[in-house]
Amino acid sequence: MKKLKNILVICIATLISIMNISCQKKFDDSKDIQEKIIKLDKAGWEAWKNKNGEWFEQNTTSNFVSISAEGVSVKKDVINATISNCNVNSYELKNIKFIMLSEKSALLTYKVIQDGTCNGAKLNSKIQVAANYIFQNDKWLEAFYMESKIE
Repeated sequence: MKKLKNILVICIATLISIMNISCQKKFDDSKDIQEKIIKLDKAGWEAWKNKNGEWFEQNTTSNFVSISAEGVSVKKDVINATISNCNVNSYELKNIKFIMLSEKSALLTYKVIQDGTCNGAKLNSKIQVAANYIFQNDKWLEAFYMESKIE
């Protein structure tokens, strides 16, 4: 009987260890995903500043949508504006928050302080942003971007 109790204790301890490793793995994966997506999003801002439309071609979904004070834009509109209509002098992302919505969907929210123009009009100097990324075709892609002016 004592031998059976020892075996049972070992089995339970092993099961708990396996469960902890599994939970830790999910947490680690989420942290890795968070780092990747934040890095990707920051690269998108840098691409916008440097008029690099190729970044948007490669890192947004085919049905990407952007909503801002100028209205609703689809992927093609964003690429065209990036390479021709906007001049970004500076930007700074603040208070970045990351939420995993599902295994293949994540949300970033943050504030931006920016200086520049699009179509000759001055950009709102302070905005709140929400950006949705999805895992598609073995990579994280931006699917949706929305910004709103803040004071």
